[in-house]
Amino acid sequence: MLSGGKGTRLRPLTFTCAKQLIPVANKPILGYVLDQIKETGITNVGVITAPETQQNVKDYVQNGSEWGFNVAYIPQKPLGLAHAVKTAQPFLTEDSFVMCLGDNVTGQGIKGFVEKFQNQNLDALIILKEVDDPTRFGIAQLDNEGTIVRLVEKPKTPMGNLAIIGTYLFSSKVHQAIEHIKPSWRGELEITDAVQEMANRGFKVKAEILNSWWLDTGKKDDILSANAKILDEYVKRNVEGEVENSAIEGRVNIAQGAKVVNSTVRGPSVIGRNAVVKDSFIGPYTSVGDNSHVIQSHLEYSVLLENVVVENVERLEDSLVGKNAKVSRNKKASTIKLHIGDFSEVNV
Repeated sequence: MLSGGKGTRLRPLTFTCAKQLIPVANKPILGYVLDQIKETGITNVGVITAPETQQNVKDYVQNGSEWGFNVAYIPQKPLGLAHAVKTAQPFLTEDSFVMCLGDNVTGQGIKGFVEKFQNQNLDALIILKEVDDPTRFGIAQLDNEGTIVRLVEKPKTPMGNLAIIGTYLFSSKVHQAIEHIKPSWRGELEITDAVQEMANRGFKVKAEILNSWWLDTGKKDDILSANAKILDEYVKRNVEGEVENSAIEGRVNIAQGAKVVNSTVRGPSVIGRNAVVKDSFIGPYTSVGDNSHVIQSHLEYSVLLENVVVENVERLEDSLVGKNAKVSRNKKASTIKLHIGDFSEVNV
């Protein structure tokens, strides 16, 4: 499980939080990936961490008992995905393994991929998804039998549109391949080069095309899209908090200790523990984090992390607001779009 990286595209949030721990539907992205691993029956999990955010990840995953895992933490400098595998080799020994990116969310579990990998006795199974802009991703070229012929990292001239999404299954033969590759122009050991080396050596390298949605949550808009997808597919109506003189419409999850007063909450949406919504409208595809307060405001298609205050804002949408931030209005304003970090304060 890869949970390192600097998350530069999500700064300033990622100055104080690992990008894998940014919540969608009030649950860290990493949690959804761990849930999918649990479904496979895997119990030994190595978590690759970066020095800057290692403690954040440990605080969330802890010893892995929530998922029934035995967890080992493996520090790594960000020198490429193949370097992460190399760093983890003492943990992996000679076992086959699944490698997942902790900030990639899909609408399909990986249990079926694990079964195919085992049943066909493969050395590598790479999960792919059709994309509109192949120049942003590692791209795979397949033959008619689904065997990988060629891989190129972010090609300037694409030879197809099948992107590598960040879920890989490997036998121990991947270690042989990594020993024979060199750092790319970025100074990193690329996993695409390792898979290409496996194919060149005649190992059994195949691909599977994802038949569900996939979101690489590397940017603000990706987080909002993932939040909407998760809310759409997983949220059920569940009201545990206190509702007073308010309209709760559709699939809304109001957590224990939350208060909704003189407001309308329209699903799919979630209101976190001990949050307060008063004299406000919470529109679809919105997540309000634990202990946050929304007062006399209109919110839609947004994600508020923990301890956020939004007050007297006429309309806030398409926004990702970090922990302990405050957004308020002191004069009439039109629609606001924000991407602000932890402990920020915006008064418009």
